[in-house]
Amino acid sequence: MKRKEKILEILREREKITVKELSNIFKVSEMTIYRDIRGLEKEGKIIREHGSIILNKYNKNPTLTLDTCPICSKPITRSHPYRIILADNTIVEACCEHCGILLHQNYKDEEVSAITYDFITENPITSFNAYFVVGSSAIPCCSPSVIPFANLEDAKKFSLGFGGDVLNFIETYERLTKILNISLKNCCGLGKNLKR
Repeated sequence: MKRKEKILEILREREKITVKELSNIFKVSEMTIYRDIRGLEKEGKIIREHGSIILNKYNKNPTLTLDTCPICSKPITRSHPYRIILADNTIVEACCEHCGILLHQNYKDEEVSAITYDFITENPITSFNAYFVVGSSAIPCCSPSVIPFANLEDAKKFSLGFGGDVLNFIETYERLTKILNISLKNCCGLGKNLKR
């Protein structure tokens, strides 16, 4: 049995496990385990939560979208892309939080959940409960940058060092869609402005 399949089997038997524990079980380096779990994360089979690895309870049979962002068409290269989970368990990914939050316009009449990852810990967090630093000098992908945090104090500290405003999900959504007065595709120079 391949190691990734064995990791999934272990997770079905146990609720969660750490990279260090897996490293000891398989007698390989933690870096080797990290490579395995990155692949399993990309497939949507597992997520990292509070330093542990767990089965992806949001979507047991994931249907992932293309490898390009549906907003700006950039390749999705991050190991933790922004994810919107639809009612039928389809996962729609965006290249970054900027595009991911704009992508919610496509689903504003649907009940969805969304996952982002804390900038410091890389732990998954529900996007609707996250704090975002918008418009900082750190621009990892699309502009204005949108950097997610699980903890308000961490977001404030980041903002002090790199600028930008600390906003909740709704405030971030409104900033990107109304204050900037952009359409989904125009954020990256591809579409027409929304009419007021």
